[in-house]
Amino acid sequence: MSTSTERPTPEHVPAPRAEGSPAAPPSPADALVGRDLVVDLARVVCVLLVVVIHVLMVGVGRDSSGAVVASQPLTEQSWFALSTWAGQIMPLFFVVGGFASATAWASTRRRGGDAADFVRGRLLRLGRPSAALFVVLAVALAAATLLGVDPALLDTAVTGIGTPLWFLAAYGIVQVAVPSMARLHATRPAATFVVLAAAALLVDAVRYTTLVTDVGLLNMVFVWLFVQQLGFAYATGWFARAPRLLLVALVVACAAALPVLTTVGPWSDDMLTNLNPPAVPLMVLGVGQICLLTLLHPALSRLMRTRAARAVVFAIGSRGMTIYLWHLPLLIAVTGLVLATGGPMPEPASAAWWWTRGPVVLLVIGLACAVSLVAGRLEGPPRAVPAGRRRPSTLVVAVSAVLVVAPPFAVLLDGLDLRNAVAGAVALPAAVWLLGRSRAVQPSPAAEPARTATAS
Repeated sequence: MSTSTERPTPEHVPAPRAEGSPAAPPSPADALVGRDLVVDLARVVCVLLVVVIHVLMVGVGRDSSGAVVASQPLTEQSWFALSTWAGQIMPLFFVVGGFASATAWASTRRRGGDAADFVRGRLLRLGRPSAALFVVLAVALAAATLLGVDPALLDTAVTGIGTPLWFLAAYGIVQVAVPSMARLHATRPAATFVVLAAAALLVDAVRYTTLVTDVGLLNMVFVWLFVQQLGFAYATGWFARAPRLLLVALVVACAAALPVLTTVGPWSDDMLTNLNPPAVPLMVLGVGQICLLTLLHPALSRLMRTRAARAVVFAIGSRGMTIYLWHLPLLIAVTGLVLATGGPMPEPASAAWWWTRGPVVLLVIGLACAVSLVAGRLEGPPRAVPAGRRRPSTLVVAVSAVLVVAPPFAVLLDGLDLRNAVAGAVALPAAVWLLGRSRAVQPSPAAEPARTATAS
């Protein structure tokens, strides 16, 4: 991370300490000092906003006959589509992910690692928490099926739970591409942006002309790589060096472009609809969001100098993936428990329902933090390959990448069901096992005689 909270750079050099002195463990409030804390704040805000939106989108009640009815109260509001222009935060999520990837790739290269080392580490950080979730989902769905839970009700529940899993596929794809895209950004940054944007436009043109929605899945590569490249530019300081007037102009231009794209163009004015498959408006949002974040950087840096703000960012940020992956399963589980026990269930979209959403959000986040006490350790950086051991080959890393990306991609295509849950529960642990394997380095034949001679 950066050495300054005002001017982010792609490297963080820890302060030296006296030889022989023990390293004092950082307190939660100080653990993020020396990083670009605004990036960490942005990541935390993204995660929390996702939780809030999903809580507002899940409405469960009973009809006059007593049957359970599910709805999406948030999407039924007249102002919902316009609110997504500000609330669709996933482009910024990928931007700050690109920043983190740029710093991690620079660190890998400083240590003498190569692309396979980098991809292995990133896949492990993505695959380990995802594997745990898929295993739990597979067991829960198998148990529910054996217990004879109403298939329609079960399908409604798992559809909601599977909603955010697309992120695992999209993020896995762009992480595998980081070394190549970082080299392109270093050598041909403008051309890379132009080619990615043109490719995304072409894909959307074919998609909306032919009305074949699945063509848009190609933009899981082009759109999200474009947004990730914005994170690379942020990491190298381009946005920090840009004149503020230019940044303001870009924010205004992006805001003005959205009405044109969604009225004259074929894209929906609902940015949630433009999410899967990802569409061109998300690139526009990404540019506007990173420019706005840069403009707010000085003020947000001052906020992040306070111990309370750093403590909150550390507490949530260190559990970010766990909160993201588990908040919907926990929300569905709590809702099911209330239904099963006959607890109070306000009518969705009623005044009482809206007033209870705040406590529900806090409950879900609290439960996710509790889950993180067990699952949170899976978010940590993977152990380095021990000296004298050889990391998995490039072929093994490539196979593991497919095993990590394929299960959530299948959920994106077909929804979450027992088959896809079991597939993920098998494929993801297999990928983690393959990536964690190492083997002893065999001495070369030429070195053996010399070793024997020395021993004699």
